[in-house]
Amino acid sequence: MSELLPAVIDAHGTAKRWQEVDAIDVTFNFWGNLLDLKGFPGHFRPSVSIDPHSPRTTIQHLDRDSENRWIFTPDRVWIERPDGSVVAERSEPRSAFAGHVRDTPWDQLHLTYFLGYAVWNYLTSPFLFVEPGFTTRELEPHTENGETWRRLEVTYPDHIVAHTKVQTFYFGEDFMLRRMDYITDVLGGVAAHYTYDMKTVGGITFPCFRRVVRRTPEGPLINGPTSFALDYTDLQVRNR
Repeated sequence: MSELLPAVIDAHGTAKRWQEVDAIDVTFNFWGNLLDLKGFPGHFRPSVSIDPHSPRTTIQHLDRDSENRWIFTPDRVWIERPDGSVVAERSEPRSAFAGHVRDTPWDQLHLTYFLGYAVWNYLTSPFLFVEPGFTTRELEPHTENGETWRRLEVTYPDHIVAHTKVQTFYFGEDFMLRRMDYITDVLGGVAAHYTYDMKTVGGITFPCFRRVVRRTPEGPLINGPTSFALDYTDLQVRNR
């Protein structure tokens, strides 16, 4: 394990505090040009609850016209009514993205899978990286906006659903997350994902604004269109 990772975890809330967390609830504004391209235009304001120790995400208010719950697990996604009856479901949901390109439209179950795994990863990082099966190594530092950021390459185990298997995380001098680089396998997109507005809730520190832009060999298109943006408006940490 890189010596960078323990410092990052301590800065975000300590491993001991993380083990005391039972659930995380967040409401956020969600928009972006890729969301428009996939057939979900406009701004959304879903509420999400995750199990931080096992990949499961429950999403509400993603469908503006109902109280249905959109539920992600790695092997199955489904939409259910408040009484628990199932509206739609899909097993082996990642296989449903086979052959997709950037402008291939999504249905509601595609969106459930993408948003479910993405938000689960965002809320559990960096604590997730010490779990069995993860490997990390520190890369050469990176300079951006007059700051020097340390870089951590993280390789995910096969059982953890993520944007892609190998991702790079950038941390400032305060060990807080500044940026992530990855390829979004289900989209085919090459992304630079910036994080801002760090807030501590229940002893855990989260970036509360996230902006994703395209990344080229010359660097991120920071002044270009926003692929996705997430703006947390309410965040709660529940203890065991």
